Amino acid sequence: MQLDIINEEAMLELGEKLAALAFEGMVVYLQGDLGAGKTTLVRGFLRGFNHQGAVKSPTFTIVEPYSLDNIKLFNYNGLEDGLKLNNQRAASVKVYHFDLYRLEDPEELEYMGIRDYLDGQSIALIEWPDKGMGILPDADLIIEINYKKNFRQLELISQSKKARKLISLLGT
Repeated sequence: MQLDIINEEAMLELGEKLAALAFEGMVVYLQGDLGAGKTTLVRGFLRGFNHQGAVKSPTFTIVEPYSLDNIKLFNYNGLEDGLKLNNQRAASVKVYHFDLYRLEDPEELEYMGIRDYLDGQSIALIEWPDKGMGILPDADLIIEINYKKNFRQLELISQSKKARKLISLLGT
């Protein structure tokens, strides 16, 4: 799916829409040049989960954790083509925002205990995933952000059945 994002508010709104369709264990790769809007998209995602605090780029910390309570996660299990938008359940969720830009070697992720973060229940939003290849789990969704003259062009690429369903719902 391709989307044109005309300003920061539109990027935040897309993040909110993605949060409304998020599922347990979701891994999202965020790809794009410096300043493309990856962290803005994450800010919108967290805003969609009613996070009121600051959202900063974890460029120096590598990961910023967010523990969120009473979050509605979409349940894609057992759903076929007849998707229902009310198919959500409340949960406590950990969202991890990774920025791997400064990573020298993917092995550093092992030293920081990456597997503890990616437990199949938390949501991982990963900037610069190419720096962690070979260690990172496969993405459910890849979001490529490209600069155009007066806007950003996003390509949403599904890598799992759940992400395909997410994209189909996002387009409705």
